[in-house]
Amino acid sequence: MSSDLQLNLFDSSQTASIQTDSIPANAKVPIPAGTYQSIEQIAEHCNRCHRCELGNSRTHAVIGRGNSEALILIVGEAPGQNEDETGLPFVGRSGKLLDKILESVGLNVETDVFIANVIKCRPPNNRPPTAKEIEACKPYLLEQIRILDPQIILLTGATALKGLINDKRAISKIRGQWIEWENRLCMPIFHPSYLLRNPSREPESPKWLMWQDMQAVKAKWDELKGSV
Repeated sequence: MSSDLQLNLFDSSQTASIQTDSIPANAKVPIPAGTYQSIEQIAEHCNRCHRCELGNSRTHAVIGRGNSEALILIVGEAPGQNEDETGLPFVGRSGKLLDKILESVGLNVETDVFIANVIKCRPPNNRPPTAKEIEACKPYLLEQIRILDPQIILLTGATALKGLINDKRAISKIRGQWIEWENRLCMPIFHPSYLLRNPSREPESPKWLMWQDMQAVKAKWDELKGSV
């Protein structure tokens, strides 16, 4: 499916021609900007979606958690078992670490961020999502971004980076760098699961680098809050 209709997140001129009730059943049906008016409407479609085969095995679609008016959106890869069971993103070990990382720089998980995933359903055995699955689900994420209107987007890991902005560079090469996309500031950061596998806090270790990156995020957040 081509996602050309999604490239301009704020052009809703073609919405009227789409049969919205057919969206969850067929990945060939586009989801133009303006299809949904709320995150709840996206959730309703995602929970009965079969745009890819992951809909056959999910328990719950995982839409998001946090403050829908937050300046920061965190985009993860795909739901795992805990997320599939609860319907909430980042609630396992990686999620607990992410919460601690945010709190360590003074960001409140409930009020200062919204957390979502590139795809909304769990792949079998927690494998990475395929390109076809990402393409089928990406329009939901783009509609989330349009509705949430975050000013900062943190992309956790290579799948989130490639899935949203189609940047194929390694996270280790560009983490901590600001990338402008759709008039928003994006920053690739390490996925918390990578930090769990690399627990060292020595200088230049992944955890040390993550600390530097999150301090830069907090500084930008403070700057943006001051200008609101």
